[in-house]
Amino acid sequence: MKKIFALSLMLVSALLHAAPGEKAPNRQTGDGPYERLILRGGIVVNGEGAPAQGPMDIVIENDRIVRMVNVGNPGVPIKPNRRPKAGPNDKVIDVTNQYILPGFIDMHGHIGGSADNIPAEYVFKLWLAHGITTVREPGSFNGVDWVMDHVKRSNANEIAAPRIVPYVGFGMGIKTPITTPKQATKWVKNIAKQGAKGIKFFGAPPAIMEAALTEAKNQGLGSMMHHAQLEVTSMNVIDSARLGLTTMEHWYGLPEALFEHQTIQNYSPEYNYNNEQDRFGEAGRLWDQAAKPDTEQWIKVRDELLKLDFTINPTMTIYEASRDLMREMNADWHEEYTLPTLWDFFQPSRYAHGSYWFDWLSFIESEMIG
Repeated sequence: MKKIFALSLMLVSALLHAAPGEKAPNRQTGDGPYERLILRGGIVVNGEGAPAQGPMDIVIENDRIVRMVNVGNPGVPIKPNRRPKAGPNDKVIDVTNQYILPGFIDMHGHIGGSADNIPAEYVFKLWLAHGITTVREPGSFNGVDWVMDHVKRSNANEIAAPRIVPYVGFGMGIKTPITTPKQATKWVKNIAKQGAKGIKFFGAPPAIMEAALTEAKNQGLGSMMHHAQLEVTSMNVIDSARLGLTTMEHWYGLPEALFEHQTIQNYSPEYNYNNEQDRFGEAGRLWDQAAKPDTEQWIKVRDELLKLDFTINPTMTIYEASRDLMREMNADWHEEYTLPTLWDFFQPSRYAHGSYWFDWLSFIESEMIG
C-alpha cells in the first residue's frame, strides 16, 4: 500500500508540475484603501435569493459592507436627505443603474500548475474582472513560498489580486513521501506554521489520512481532496468525510460512494489512467454505474454527507468544454483574452493535462451529458 501511494503521488506531481510564471508586479494604478467607500445608486443583488433592489447606497468600511440604504425608486430623482452622508475623507462612486453583487468566491482556482510560465498578474486580473474577490488556491503547485508571497502582498494591498486562501498539496516541501501517521502529523504542523490555511489531498492510506486530518482540525486548517482514481477504491467521498475531510473537489469519489452492487469502476478493457482521454471520456459511464437520484443508496449518502457538514465543490465550469467542444473552442473572447501560451497548451495533446481532444467524438460528448 505504501509503495502504491508513493507511486500515485509521483504520477500526480508529474501531471501538475510546471515552471512558475512571473510574479505579480506591484500595483501601479488604482486608489485606496479609503476610510469609507460609498457606492451611490446601485441596483443590489444580495446573493440570498431576493430580487434585485435599487437604487441603493452601499457604505463600506475596512473592506466590509456596514450599511445598505434604500434611497428611492427607479426612474425618478433621488431625494438627497435619504442618502448616507459622506465625510471629507470618504470616497464616493456613482454607480447609478449598475448592478452590484457580492464578491464571488472561487473555491478552486489555480494561479498556476499545468502550463509553464503563466504570469500571476494575468490570472489575478481575469479573476477580478469576473467579480471574484476571494480565491481558494488548491495545492500551491507553484511552490508554497511563491504562493505565500502573493498572499501577503494581496493582504497588504500591494498587488491587484483577490484575497488568496492558500491550501498546500499533501506532502509538498519534503524529499520523500509521507508513509507514517507520525510523519503526516509533523508535516501538517509545519505547513500551518508557514501560513497555510488548508491541505489538498489526492489520496493516502486511511491511517495517514486520519492522522493528517486530525492534526489539520487541531491547527484550524481546512481540507480538500481530489479523490484520484488511483486511490478511490480504498477511500471514496464517504470514507474521507467520516475521517474529517471538509471538501471534495470535482466529482471524483462521489459516484463510487453511490455504488450499489460494486466497489470499483467498470473500466473499459483498454482504459489507461495516463491517457487523459480515458479519464475524462469515461466520466459519463462512471456516473451511469452509480445509484440514481432519490433511490435508497442515493438518499443514504446525501443524508450522511449533510450530517457531516461536508461540502461538495464540483468545479463544473471546467467540464463544459467536454460537453460542447466546438462551441468552447470558437468562443468570441479567445482572440482578445486567452493567453497564447494557454491556447497552445490546450490544443489536442497526449502530454498536457486537460488537453485530451486528440480523438474526442460526439458520442463521448453525449455520454458526458448523460
